[in-house]
Amino acid sequence: MSKMKLSDFSFHLPEELIAEYPSENRDEARLMVIHRESGKIEHKLFKDIINYFSDGDVMIMNNTRVFPARMYGNKEKTGAKIEVFLLRELNRESLLWDVLVDPARKIRIGNKLYFGDDDSLVAEVIDNTTSRGRTLRFLFDGPYEEFKAKITELGETPLPKYIKREVEPQDEDRYQTIFAKVEGAVAAPTAGLHFSRELMKRLELKGVNFAEVTLHVGLGTFRPVEVEDLTKHKMDSEQVIITEKCSEIVNEAKRNKRRVCAVGTTSMRSIETSVSTDGMLKPYDGWTNKFIFPPYDFSVADCLITNFHTPLSTLLMMISAFCGHDLMMEAYKQAVDEKYRFYSYGDAMLII
Repeated sequence: MSKMKLSDFSFHLPEELIAEYPSENRDEARLMVIHRESGKIEHKLFKDIINYFSDGDVMIMNNTRVFPARMYGNKEKTGAKIEVFLLRELNRESLLWDVLVDPARKIRIGNKLYFGDDDSLVAEVIDNTTSRGRTLRFLFDGPYEEFKAKITELGETPLPKYIKREVEPQDEDRYQTIFAKVEGAVAAPTAGLHFSRELMKRLELKGVNFAEVTLHVGLGTFRPVEVEDLTKHKMDSEQVIITEKCSEIVNEAKRNKRRVCAVGTTSMRSIETSVSTDGMLKPYDGWTNKFIFPPYDFSVADCLITNFHTPLSTLLMMISAFCGHDLMMEAYKQAVDEKYRFYSYGDAMLII
């Protein structure tokens, strides 16, 4: 196989296929099913996924929880409106956060930002990390729990930028998987958004097991690839936790030759980060900057649930590595022709 380049992942995506809203019911988004062996492509609804799994199979879900990471503040003196996007907590004691600010050019070290109608929360810019990134120190007297409650109250659901509408009350619920537990993501692991409580119950009754990993999705997932030579692209690091229990559930299924399905590209990156020489999953607690692009040999999962991704994205490159490039491009051509909905609130794909 010749070396793949960035331009191999280009396709025309009509603007109107990018989903602005989620499907009415979680499990009634559309589902495209791709059979890697035969090349067959089927068109179903997400809840039909139950027909492709049986007793003893495992689904690996990312249980990260999105926090309301987007806040709006005003700059001292000028009152200019500044959007602050909380990326990650750097130090709990001193309330230091790694953030993106927009417009970045207006913010200097030493500037103070005020949040809330009553300016009840103040932050000071103490470092320039990158052109858009800054380090903020929040000036807050009181226990950490109160500080956390305050930023939760002032922040809003961080819908991706390409969704042009205002955040609505339903987004708080729908931009979160029903199994979200461990707070820390600034973007939802979107393949998991299609699971409803009822569908999970039905899968459970059928004997399907769920194994949970945690990968706190950062904005690096969406960072554009700007180099034609993919080996030169660097992924941002994201935090991953794979527990002993998760590894046991997955490895048991592998030993019994059952189907192991990664729910989402984040779950797939997590499990590929920590694999033993014989292809078994190992517990892990650390960081990953793994970038998966073709050719790549996957060790743990033999099927993948994912959404429809945008051209030239690292997510599309992983799908290509898993599905086979030509079959993936054919599937995407059909998705555009059949008007599937793309991106975070869009439809789903099962690759088996």
